[in-house]
Amino acid sequence: MKYCWRCKMEVPMLDEKEFVIASNLYSKGIRTLNKDRQLGFKDLLDYYNNLTGFGETEPNAIMHHSLQQIGPDCENCGKPYRTPKAKMCVACGNKRPE
Repeated sequence: MKYCWRCKMEVPMLDEKEFVIASNLYSKGIRTLNKDRQLGFKDLLDYYNNLTGFGETEPNAIMHHSLQQIGPDCENCGKPYRTPKAKMCVACGNKRPE
């Protein structure tokens, strides 16, 4: 579980291998998208929810729940830096040690 800046809450994040599978399922969902958006992304939602136990309903959200897209935890407040290259924590203003 890590804080997601877009969702504004803690969510299960995927590691690199898990995210590759999720990305492939997302691409499949885009290709097979029909009038029912949830049906087009059913495989992705099922994969993520079965893997994490979370009840995600938004396929796009899963595409930014990757550990590779966020930085390490802030030394001051514990929330992750927004990106791996971020120099400052936007939650508390802490400057990241170099």
